[in-house]
Amino acid sequence: MTLGAEPAADVVCTKQGHAGLIHLNRPKALNALTHDMVNIIAPALELWAHDPEITRILIDAEGEKAFCAGGDIRKLTEQGKSGQKAEAVRFWADEYRLNTKIKTYPKPFIALVDGIVMGGGVGLSLHGHYRVAGDRYLFAMPEVSIGLFPDVGGTYALPRLQGEAGLWLAMTGARLKRDDAMALGLATHAVASADMQLLKEDLIAGNEIEPTLEKFKTTLGASRFPDLMAQINPLFSASSLSELITRLEHASAQSDFAAECLSIIRKASPTSLAITFKQMRHGRELSFREAMMLEYRIVSRVLDGHDFYEGVRAVLIDKDQTPKWQPDCIENLDQNVIETYFKPLPQELDLSE
Repeated sequence: MTLGAEPAADVVCTKQGHAGLIHLNRPKALNALTHDMVNIIAPALELWAHDPEITRILIDAEGEKAFCAGGDIRKLTEQGKSGQKAEAVRFWADEYRLNTKIKTYPKPFIALVDGIVMGGGVGLSLHGHYRVAGDRYLFAMPEVSIGLFPDVGGTYALPRLQGEAGLWLAMTGARLKRDDAMALGLATHAVASADMQLLKEDLIAGNEIEPTLEKFKTTLGASRFPDLMAQINPLFSASSLSELITRLEHASAQSDFAAECLSIIRKASPTSLAITFKQMRHGRELSFREAMMLEYRIVSRVLDGHDFYEGVRAVLIDKDQTPKWQPDCIENLDQNVIETYFKPLPQELDLSE
């Protein structure tokens, strides 16, 4: 039974053995997540939840470069600029419902992640029971560099990482390889890329999950954590964005790490940074559903602003890497404007099922 239409579809959902298998199939686009893909995956998960022959869900991706490098951001900006904001917002609503379905799924959800995992790909993998990282694993949430914010459940997951690692990742878009991701709990198991297919076959056959994962585990290298936490925590424990900048400025003369963080943050959208800082601090208090509702409030308003379109233009379309943010620096932010992104909507995200 194939739910993703023909094998050439952008995502193929099939029942194989004891598994419901989701296979992302846009390797030339780094398996970027489209609205159509969301609308194939969600009903497949709903169907499999009630199929007694299926005891686990597997998600993997075609190609060696990326598991899923994000959502189809170009399409969303095109829709927003051409008066189709409602359609763009509908994508995020359906994506966030899918993220919630994965988080609350009644059967083990196993993501086989071997390559880049960013944005939408994080939403498809991080909230499941098992995140299996291959040799090519590379995690990042670099949304502030394109005028967005770390969504798809980042509000919930990132603040719950150890210390201030989540805020650091959100504000800088830092990239983590497998050893670091394992140290932070972003990945739960490490398997050699060469063994991923064999692991997949054993899981499809219905073998017990945890013993099977243990059977294929590979030796980890050295992680930068916890040593890196000794640098992250004193800087990113700031109580406000302005305090964070001040700490980074004071430390940058003696610390290459602080100088690098400051340089990256200074290039990002000031509005996105302010939203993200508040989002990360507030997220510690929210349930997963509350976090998704908050993200929907924010993203619905991002489309009415300037920086998202400008960030995508500068980074992904023209690739001149010189976005003209409005306002152009953190010091010119109006906190009252930032607060409006977080206010309830007339029509909130419906997560009832």
